[in-house]
Amino acid sequence: MEILIGTREGVFVAGRSGEPTAAKGLPQRGVLTFCRSNGSILAGTESGVYRSSDGRSWQVSGCEGRAIRAIATPPSSEGAVFAGTQPAALYRSGDGGRSWDEIESLTRIPGSDEWGLPGDPSASRALSIVFDAARPEHCWVGVEVGGIMETEDGGATWRATLADKNPDIHMLARDPGRSDVLYATTGFGRVGPESAPEAASMAGVYRSEDGGSSWSYVWPDLEHRYTRPMVIDPRAPHALTVASAPNFRSSFRDPDGAQSMLYQSTDGGSTWRSLGDAAHSPSAANITALAPDPAESGGVLAGTDSGEVWRVNAAAEWTLLASGLPFVQALLPLD
Repeated sequence: MEILIGTREGVFVAGRSGEPTAAKGLPQRGVLTFCRSNGSILAGTESGVYRSSDGRSWQVSGCEGRAIRAIATPPSSEGAVFAGTQPAALYRSGDGGRSWDEIESLTRIPGSDEWGLPGDPSASRALSIVFDAARPEHCWVGVEVGGIMETEDGGATWRATLADKNPDIHMLARDPGRSDVLYATTGFGRVGPESAPEAASMAGVYRSEDGGSSWSYVWPDLEHRYTRPMVIDPRAPHALTVASAPNFRSSFRDPDGAQSMLYQSTDGGSTWRSLGDAAHSPSAANITALAPDPAESGGVLAGTDSGEVWRVNAAAEWTLLASGLPFVQALLPLD
């Protein structure tokens, strides 16, 4: 298996050739996300979208000068690609990511001027984009810190909601087996003068069973810890895997390490179990990127802030695949 590894210092390819090798065309550029589109691979970086046919060489593909935090393609919609940015905005391409136009209606949502950190709207981030499998014009955009923005008409109009009372939305995922079920990972951020206190707006995982209209808290961690990376396996039983840490600053450089944990649920978030082995319960390195393992249902690939990539199977067995890399931010299996 070969893996594309997006880091704070470019893309690396790990796998059959032994040591990870640096890709061409992305020197020293922080790579934040990957997406497949019409036979190409798109990378969202700190300074635009890049394209590759094989993951080894890259060319700029639009949105120059913008930090691209999310890229997604709607199902059964050839050529359409959407990108979420920092500051929070949404862009659309109709030609597979070669040209882009802003969907300006997103930033006209009432209250959007309060997104981000207090006094710093530039800190807002559109971190995730999820589509309705049956209707590509229906999608949800997760904004850190701002909430969940939903459109049913391709962006002509929007509805803003929170995950219960939490506006600090990191990753969104839709359950492949139940079209109305969504999941959200969240942090401790607040927005606006009327923000709910932390006790009423806890960090962790939330689930919606009605397409995002209402949300319930389903996180097992009694410390309500910060959650960001999340993946859901496309194969039944659609294992949901989430990484957590005490807060967004948690690092392998901390005196006691990052204290990061990896949890998995195979029943839609109703029950959870740790995927940590003896050396990762908790992990000294923060788990900062996740992807489904194509070789095994329930298995995941996990990247860390210490520059490692691990294969973790459903039996909570960890195998080191790569090390000595910069901070890992995105993973994409190539085969």
